[in-house]
Amino acid sequence: MVTEPERLRELMARAARGYEDSFAEFYDVTAARVYGVALRIVRSPESAADVTQDTYVEAWRRAASYRPQLGSALSWLLTIAHHRSVDLIRANKRRADREERYGRGESLPELDVVWDGVSHQVDVERVRTGLRSLTDVQREALTLAYFGGNTHRQVARMLDLPLGTAKTRIRDGLIGLRDALGVES
Repeated sequence: MVTEPERLRELMARAARGYEDSFAEFYDVTAARVYGVALRIVRSPESAADVTQDTYVEAWRRAASYRPQLGSALSWLLTIAHHRSVDLIRANKRRADREERYGRGESLPELDVVWDGVSHQVDVERVRTGLRSLTDVQREALTLAYFGGNTHRQVARMLDLPLGTAKTRIRDGLIGLRDALGVES
C-alpha cells in the first residue's frame, strides 16, 4: 500500500512533467490543508482563498523545482502557502501605512505661507551675518565650496592654495559660522 507522502511525491513528479490530471489530484488531496494554513495566518476566508489559489499557481509553475530529498511534497506546498500568506499580510500592512500617511497629510492644516517666507528670510539674514563675522579668506573658501558647489580640490585650485590649506580655511569657516549661528556641535 502506498502512503500519502509517497503518493503526493509521485503526483508532484508527474505534475512536474506537465500532467495536469496528477496536479488536479494533488490539489484535491491537499487543498483543505493549504487553505487551513492560510486562514490561520491571514484570518480572512476571502484572503485565505486567494492565498490558496496563488499557492497552487506557484506550485504548478515550480513543480519541477520540488526536491523530494529535501522534504515531503506537502511540507513544500505548505511552505509556499505560508510564504504567500505572510507576503499578503505585509502587503496589506504597507497599504494601510500608506493610506494612514496619506490621511494624515490630508488632515494637516495649510501652512502659513507668509510665516514660512518670514522664517526663511530670518534664516538667510542669520547666515549672512554669520558669514560677515568670518575672515575674508574663510568666507571666500566657504562661499566657493558650499555656495559655489565646488570640491575642496577645486577651491584649492581657484585660490591657488595647497589642498590642506583650502580644507583648513573651509573647516575654520564652518566652525566660525556655526559659532555665529549659535549652533551646538
